[in-house]
Amino acid sequence: MDDSTTIAPISSATTMANLKLHTPWAPAGDQPEAIRKLEEGLERGLRHQTLFGVTGSGKTFTIANIIAKYDKPTLVLAHNKTLAAQLAQEYREFFPENAVHYFVSYYDYYQPEAYIARSDTYIEKEAMINAEIDRLRHAATQALLTRKDVIIVASVSAIYGLGSPEEYEKVHVKIANGSIENRAALIRKLIGIYFERTNADLNPGQVRAIGNSLEFMPVNERVIYRIVFENDAVAHIEQLDPISRTKIKEPKSVFVFPAKHFITSKDERTRAIEDIKLELEKQLARFRREEKPLEAERLKRRTLYDLALIREVGYTSGIENYSRHFDGRKPGQPPYTLLSYFPEGFLTVIDESHVTVPQIGGMYAGDKSRKDVLIEYGFRLPSARDNRPLTFEEFEERIGQVLYTSATPGPYERAHSEQVVEQVIRPTGLIDPELVVRGVVESKEYKGQIADFIEEAEKVIRSGGRVLATTLTKQMAEDLSAFLREKGIEARYLHSDVKTMDRIDILTNFRKGEFDILVGVNLLREGLDLPEVEFIGILDADKEGFLRSETSLIQTIGRAARNVLGRVILYADVMTSSLEHAIDETNRRRALQVAHNKKHHITPKTIHKEIHDIAASMRTEHQRTIDELLVLDKLAYKDDPKAFIKRKREEMSEAVAQLNFETAALIRDELYKLEGKKRK
Repeated sequence: MDDSTTIAPISSATTMANLKLHTPWAPAGDQPEAIRKLEEGLERGLRHQTLFGVTGSGKTFTIANIIAKYDKPTLVLAHNKTLAAQLAQEYREFFPENAVHYFVSYYDYYQPEAYIARSDTYIEKEAMINAEIDRLRHAATQALLTRKDVIIVASVSAIYGLGSPEEYEKVHVKIANGSIENRAALIRKLIGIYFERTNADLNPGQVRAIGNSLEFMPVNERVIYRIVFENDAVAHIEQLDPISRTKIKEPKSVFVFPAKHFITSKDERTRAIEDIKLELEKQLARFRREEKPLEAERLKRRTLYDLALIREVGYTSGIENYSRHFDGRKPGQPPYTLLSYFPEGFLTVIDESHVTVPQIGGMYAGDKSRKDVLIEYGFRLPSARDNRPLTFEEFEERIGQVLYTSATPGPYERAHSEQVVEQVIRPTGLIDPELVVRGVVESKEYKGQIADFIEEAEKVIRSGGRVLATTLTKQMAEDLSAFLREKGIEARYLHSDVKTMDRIDILTNFRKGEFDILVGVNLLREGLDLPEVEFIGILDADKEGFLRSETSLIQTIGRAARNVLGRVILYADVMTSSLEHAIDETNRRRALQVAHNKKHHITPKTIHKEIHDIAASMRTEHQRTIDELLVLDKLAYKDDPKAFIKRKREEMSEAVAQLNFETAALIRDELYKLEGKKRK
């Protein structure tokens, strides 16, 4: 698509007022001018615009104003799950009346299938799916298909394969009061859209029969629907709280979407199986011509085994590698993705674009390289290549007007943006932090970067502030964290091996002051909002490379720009070009900010931002209720553990007898935690 192409003006969209911004404050600093310019750019049909905003200048607030004015479904892309969770929380605060959803990869752990020819090592796919994140993904896609006032905050998972939105929407089940339907038939319908039948606790995507009624939990929300039948008709529908089972409301009807995104009808499945068999024969013939009997036998066994499972149960591990056949796509044709669920004319916001844009561009090549090896050695059919992320060109074709936001825009944004809007002045009057370069050449009394960092950090901690330290490797982050704890300083580490939910908890606890120093690698840079941080120590700042480039240094320095006492020490024995450029740019911004404050008689103030548990929306109601029960029951347990456990077990048995499985499960898991046992 030609980058100079313009998009139709948005003047008619603003009258709809679907997206309503709620905020107690008005734009300030550079924000009013930035909002005006970006809005004018959208109205003129500019396809690419960049908000070049310093850390802490309120880029998210500026973009929220633009989203409200544009008033169409919006995709906000972030480069990692932690940043996406933080942005989702912020947009929920700005748009409490609207549908703000979180869409990221649902894997807590993912080891892709691979083959290393050099050592003849086959690595089978291994994955742990987070059920709660899967629920949030369904909530996001269902909102896009049913509402206009939608903001989806997503990671680059948005460009990976997802089921067809047409098929997903087409096979939904409508249940309405008075409709002619018996219990058995409705259960079969729900199973037909991939619900599972159970006689125990209800989880998302499950259904159970009780007396003359059935209950199910949809995949997109934490509620139970109870359908009561009389004379082969739906008598009434109840929406229940899954824990207390109290009635929330009695809707007249309910639409139930499939429990999985990948939907294929029986006829389509039969056709797909025949297509896969034809492709298998063609690939086997090729291997025979090339005299590769081992590869041919390997592929034949694998594929026939998969087809047998698909024919019998409709599923096999790695079924996504056959997705082209099930979707009816041609070879090389891109897959359906989250972008396919958006209506025409949606707005795209790429947050921290200097990282996110290259990430989008790099996904396809890495996936293709791995698949090529699997195909060449007979582990997969050639169609496995079509289970892939979008190429960057395909991504560009599927989006319309784009806003890039970054404190350090990358080469792509600079080259393609028809307008770059600078936002340097912070509404709080805060200026960029003071920079100090410290190293062995500075003083004969210098004791080394670790000793000096600890000495400086202890001063800040005594005054109640928080401290960040950035290292070059994960191992260094872990070792420094352990060393600080040995010295009696409360510290934690954060890097990409830490699970998504744990990362969010660590950041929340850091802000709350449960520990004083957070040590990390590059996760402490883009987008993290930590106004309590007064001091940052950048270790090995003179080691040129990705983590100590000009961009990385400016981003890390920016973490101290939300506190009036913000200060950064760069530990370096030599002055590199990256250090020089980062220091020059920071000083340029400081000069503009100081001049603005002086002109308008502004006294800088530290940002005071309410501390939210941004993981709360991703925890199940079950987990939260157990935590609440533990607080209430701990004292009773300590007074007489045996009597307490006996009473709780009796309550659990009584709940089971009454088919109240949710209450029984709560008591069971509470007892596990109180007794220090692990749930089996």
